Amino acid sequence: MFTATIISWSKFGATAIATLRWYAVRATITKAPQNSQLKPLYLDVQATTPMDPRVLDAMIPYMVSSYGNPHSKTHFYGWEAEEAVEKARLQVAKLIGADSREVIFTSGATESNNIAIKGVANFYRETGKNHLITVQTEHKCILDSCRYLSTKGFKVTYLPVQRNGIISLKELENAITNETILVSVMILNNEIGVIQPTKEIGKICREKNVFFHCDAAQAVGKISIDVNDMNVDLMSISGHKIYGPKGIGAIYVRRRPRVRLEAQMSGGGQERGMRSGTLPTPLVVGFGKACAIAAEEMEMDKKHIDRLSKRLLDRINSKLSHVVRNGDPEQTYQGCLNLSFSCVEGESLLMALKNVALSSGSACTSASLEPSYVLRAIGPKKTWRILASDLGLEGLPQKRKLIIQPIFVSKKWND
Repeated sequence: MFTATIISWSKFGATAIATLRWYAVRATITKAPQNSQLKPLYLDVQATTPMDPRVLDAMIPYMVSSYGNPHSKTHFYGWEAEEAVEKARLQVAKLIGADSREVIFTSGATESNNIAIKGVANFYRETGKNHLITVQTEHKCILDSCRYLSTKGFKVTYLPVQRNGIISLKELENAITNETILVSVMILNNEIGVIQPTKEIGKICREKNVFFHCDAAQAVGKISIDVNDMNVDLMSISGHKIYGPKGIGAIYVRRRPRVRLEAQMSGGGQERGMRSGTLPTPLVVGFGKACAIAAEEMEMDKKHIDRLSKRLLDRINSKLSHVVRNGDPEQTYQGCLNLSFSCVEGESLLMALKNVALSSGSACTSASLEPSYVLRAIGPKKTWRILASDLGLEGLPQKRKLIIQPIFVSKKWND
């Protein structure tokens, strides 16, 4: 059998700032609450990232003293909160090369994806168009949204991927028809780390006069993003994937040429009528701060992540045979290693790696014992089973032995 492991590095191993170093060490040595043993090394960063202490510092005043409703327009407390929200909106916009008026705050990438897929499809249905295109390896919320729309009379094309996890641009071009409303393609895959040719996809969509949506939850803050250069019309972002708070995200909605969508939530008409509900100012502020930090430190983080990833992969390959990296290594984010190990059950490897916090798939499907649909789509050998583990930058270099040694033990035990 075959076990695939997702390994994603987080940023705290990359920075030289003392507070962040302490945070990383503290996360490693803090005692577990019940059994007084050391907490496992956290390497599940594709699922979520620890909050940067600077993000928390920015949020605290809006939890304690600056507690106004940002939609209250008649007094100081409301103005103060609104100013903080608009500053955060600008910080998010700068990270992706957008105008701040194009950023709509949501509860996270799942909501943003639902708004993009369902909102655009329903609004433009009156024009006589009813066809959407997505990819078989998309996030579950994209696939489920498309399945829902198919029950309402929409046609959906699910593009396959090649063995390297990347779509064929020719197949995409051939799939677009006069009825196509939207193409939705994830920039950076949450399981195998493959980066799709987003700029080329955007160019095709623009030439065909079709809207282009990207789920960028895993990409923003890790690789350079420019919505105009990529010809992206809608983009989903999540705060907790970039060392910000959970429960906050955004959707980028292009203004020129204008993208219209049908609101999915009724209420007070906040966020330009696209997403009703009172904005949680502390979360918005934290999200904005996380984006500002990412804009400043992304290049430094990337270099360190690349180095750590290479060291770990080289070490594993030097000690084990029959290890395969899933996805195209030349077009993959190096902080996400999806590895397949022969002759090892995924659950067995997880048990052996008890000192490391890993998962056997994406966070949305990790409870299932079914093989990953992403890995099925790229076509690994059926005799190989998959396990996923994410290495964050909290994975300090000297902790590599925590990962590698149990892998060796598990391999011998299964031989």
